[in-house]
Amino acid sequence: MSTSPSASTDDRDRRSERPSIARTSSSESADVENAQRDDEDPRSAPYALPPRSKSKPRPIQRQRSAHSPDVSGSNAVRESTLHLASLPFSPGFRASPASLSSQQPQPSANGMYTFPGPSASAPSAPHIGIPMPATAFAGRFKTATPATGTSIPTSTSNAFSRGTPRVDAPRVSTPSALSVLLAQHASQPASGIATYDTPSASTSNPTRLIPSPGSLPSTNSQQFTLSLRSVEEQDDFDLPTPRATNHQQEVNPFDDILSASDTPRPRSPEMVSERTPLLPAHAPFDKDPNKSTVALFVVPALRTAAAAVPAVFLGLLLNVLDGVSYGLIMFPPAAVFEGFGAIGVSMFFATTIISQLIYTFGASGFAGANGSMIIEVVPFFHLIATAIIQELGPDADPRDIIATTMAAFALSSILTGLAFLALGFFKLGNLISFFPRHILIGCIGGVGWFLIETGLEVCGGLKEESFQYNWDQFSYFFLNAHVLSLWLPAFLLAVALRCITHRWDHQLIFPLYFISICVVFYLVVAIGRFDLAMLRNEGWVFDIGDAGNGASWWTFYTYFDFRRTNLYCLWITLPTQMALLFFNLLHPPLNIPALAISLDHDVDTNKELVAHGYSNLAAGFLGTVPNYIVYVNSLLFYRVGGDSRIAGFLLAVATFGLLIIGTGPIAYIPVMLVGALIFVLGLDLVKEAVWDTRNRVSRLEYLTIWSIIIVMSVFDFVVGVLAGIIFCCFFFVIQTSQARSIRTLHTGASAMSTVRRPPAHREYIKKVAKQTATMRLQGWIFFGTINNVENSVKRLLDAAQWQNNPIRFLIIDLSLVLGVDISSCEALVRLQRLLDSKSVMLIFCGMSEGSSVWRSLHNVDIFGERNVEVFDTTEQAIEWTENAYIRAWFLSQGSTHIPIMDKPILQSEDRTPITWGESYVGSPRRTELRLAGQDLISRTVSATPADPTAEPFPTLLKVFWSLTPSSASSSSSIIQRVIPYLLRTPVQAETVLWHQGDAPDGLYFVEAGLLRAVYDFGPHTAAVQECMVAGTISGELSALSGMSRNATVVAERDSILWRWSREDMERMHRDDPQLAKMFTELILKVAKVEYDVLLSSLAGRT
Repeated sequence: MSTSPSASTDDRDRRSERPSIARTSSSESADVENAQRDDEDPRSAPYALPPRSKSKPRPIQRQRSAHSPDVSGSNAVRESTLHLASLPFSPGFRASPASLSSQQPQPSANGMYTFPGPSASAPSAPHIGIPMPATAFAGRFKTATPATGTSIPTSTSNAFSRGTPRVDAPRVSTPSALSVLLAQHASQPASGIATYDTPSASTSNPTRLIPSPGSLPSTNSQQFTLSLRSVEEQDDFDLPTPRATNHQQEVNPFDDILSASDTPRPRSPEMVSERTPLLPAHAPFDKDPNKSTVALFVVPALRTAAAAVPAVFLGLLLNVLDGVSYGLIMFPPAAVFEGFGAIGVSMFFATTIISQLIYTFGASGFAGANGSMIIEVVPFFHLIATAIIQELGPDADPRDIIATTMAAFALSSILTGLAFLALGFFKLGNLISFFPRHILIGCIGGVGWFLIETGLEVCGGLKEESFQYNWDQFSYFFLNAHVLSLWLPAFLLAVALRCITHRWDHQLIFPLYFISICVVFYLVVAIGRFDLAMLRNEGWVFDIGDAGNGASWWTFYTYFDFRRTNLYCLWITLPTQMALLFFNLLHPPLNIPALAISLDHDVDTNKELVAHGYSNLAAGFLGTVPNYIVYVNSLLFYRVGGDSRIAGFLLAVATFGLLIIGTGPIAYIPVMLVGALIFVLGLDLVKEAVWDTRNRVSRLEYLTIWSIIIVMSVFDFVVGVLAGIIFCCFFFVIQTSQARSIRTLHTGASAMSTVRRPPAHREYIKKVAKQTATMRLQGWIFFGTINNVENSVKRLLDAAQWQNNPIRFLIIDLSLVLGVDISSCEALVRLQRLLDSKSVMLIFCGMSEGSSVWRSLHNVDIFGERNVEVFDTTEQAIEWTENAYIRAWFLSQGSTHIPIMDKPILQSEDRTPITWGESYVGSPRRTELRLAGQDLISRTVSATPADPTAEPFPTLLKVFWSLTPSSASSSSSIIQRVIPYLLRTPVQAETVLWHQGDAPDGLYFVEAGLLRAVYDFGPHTAAVQECMVAGTISGELSALSGMSRNATVVAERDSILWRWSREDMERMHRDDPQLAKMFTELILKVAKVEYDVLLSSLAGRT
């Protein structure tokens, strides 16, 4: 359908206020763009306009319903068709005011608008009709001119998020009705897209408009054509019903009740929420009035509940199995607690229900989390009850014992809840990661062995208070045929289950296996016509006495009597309570991350710890035992379909129903079923501790695991945990002492300083620096590792080693040391005294004043001892020793000028560390210094001209002399020919010669002074510094190669330099190419030597 561009000027002005409408004519498009530029920058507006799509829509013909008015006659208006650019939005973003005008609804006679269906450009987006008052659009758009026509192309609507401010609609002088009809492409009539009838509406009363909250926008870039025409008012009009579509999908009503802070999420990859863009303030939104509350909320909830039935059944079955197995053994087999198995089961179910409700109603981030009793506390409960019995005495009133025991059990829950709250509140969820893992594994193995013992007690009917390792109990379990027949089948059933699950892995095998045990047991009873009373007496079925005859689930509350509770007994059980608390704290920080990874959930561990705190506090104040989120049960619950809070609530209700029924059915449970359950968990824990870790831990750690299990079995759990900590510390000392505390040990000849010296001095230092030993330590230096350091130093001072390679300086580098204990400090004091007896100076480096290592050494006053020096870095220490060698030689020759730089900082006193006597006889160190000095430095000095004013000849001779020792006259000739090309350049201190990255301007020979080069290799690497003294070269490689400078060079003091500039280099190549070639070769030889020294120095720091 063609577009009419002949609108009036007023109409055009009003259209320009809607920048999302793009007219088909280029002039009108320019008017819109100009009007849009007059407004504020769209990038700063709440809604930014996306680019228009270049695709063209194809309008199709709409069907008209019986309610649609006749558009012909006096009430007809001329149709004005405008092209609109579809606005692609991201979900959750509001649309711009311009885009609001492009989202046109359908008016109806009941004063509401419904938003039309999707366009053909987005066929996968289903339609949701949302009603709204038709009067909302009166005056919003311009008055239409008369025309005819019934079909317009359409686009999918855009919707908007909550919180959009109210917008007052402009009034128009002449009231008119506005109807917008949206249809699909004519070429796709059978595509399954919904079509709609044409309604009418009244527009006589303009209202204030507000964008629809809580909507999700659609993303369609197809242009569509907007047709405007009037329709007649109708008093009674039903909302049009869309025809069924192939793309229609069921909508989750809970997606429409998001709060303002929630982030909307798409219901499915193909689902797009389509809602009315404008609603009056008083109109209901996000709810279809044709649907009742039952249809919106109750029906989906019932569907979710129906889908969760298998998961609830599985969770209930696991609760029954765990409750019967561990509730029956919650109290020790003492005479005072005879018949308390049903009480333990009730307490188990009570804490399970409490935790399930708290986790389900939002405390936990896992919607389907399964809460249950911490079954590992059973051994500690036995210890607590036994301690109370022993403290009160066997003749004490049983009511006092029972009341104190019940209070102690509840106190354990309160302490556990407070500990979890503290860990979560202070964000200490990862604190458990600092506890040694192998100690935890040993404790798990100890619990597993305890469960095996408990399985023997339950199946064998042991009536004693605790399992004993003696001949009587051995003969009772293994030599008594009747007892052996009671526990051996249960044990074999547990082994058979693990063999089955090793071959087949399915979540239903575990519950179905134990159901089949019960079924087969009673089949055998029915076939053999065995009497249940006889089976109870023989120990095949549980005999709970009067506890199962009409006893209510709340019976355990009747045993609480604070007047009979002995507070002193509660006090003496605190050590066991602390061990129980410690063990309880180990589980959630390990289970929660594991469950989150298995379910691909992102949860906050600290928040989950707070949830555990709430659930355990509630359990404690309600008189029951500790609880937590069970990893295995929760994982199975999720996999079967229990991934909603409705499922978790149903599980709590089902468990409560089981609790109401009471403990009477326990009297019909076979003992072998419960025994098999206990054996299964016990064998699993023991296998996890001693079998699965056999190739994963070290020998000492594996020995620790076995030690903890044995101590827990022979003594008790508290002693086992303490023994595990002691073993861990002991083995840690052994392992750490075996680690290498000395990282490197080398001489000064292999690791020299980064100071550039004249070649003769460098050769001299290389010969005599063998008397410097550098020992680099690492890690923690404590009583277990300092022995290795002492032995290494003593080997250096050994008589045989001393004759071949005597040392004068011992440098101890502490840069990689984390700490030094008092034993190591005292050992270093002993070493210093031993070295001083040999006239060997001890030098510490690699630590700053005030550091922990420095304070530890300072506390033993080692820095005040004789022949001890301290430096910040290893570079300073090595440089100081090299200066000492050179200074010692020149002082021995009576020279007043020592050509070395100042000594490094932190030198304690100005003294020469090397003393020279009248004779060198009998001193290997002095003989080596004398021979090296006579061979190198003396020859260099004698070759220097006597005239000191002949610079730069002496400087160049020092630079190149050692490179051509056999042809000194030839090198002198070369130097004399080069001097005219050099320029004397004095510089002041702190002058920057060049920066790293600058273009080279030449190279410099240092006559006097000191230069410092800084090599910066990146933001995360330490800068390397290099010093250049008199008689060296600076900037040679970059100058000869013409590449950028690789370091920043600064004059540390007033210096005299001789510059060979790039211009002089070119001039020398023109004047005397042979001279330039020979001189360049000499410079490259010097550079090669200096960079070899620099690399060796850097290698010695690793």
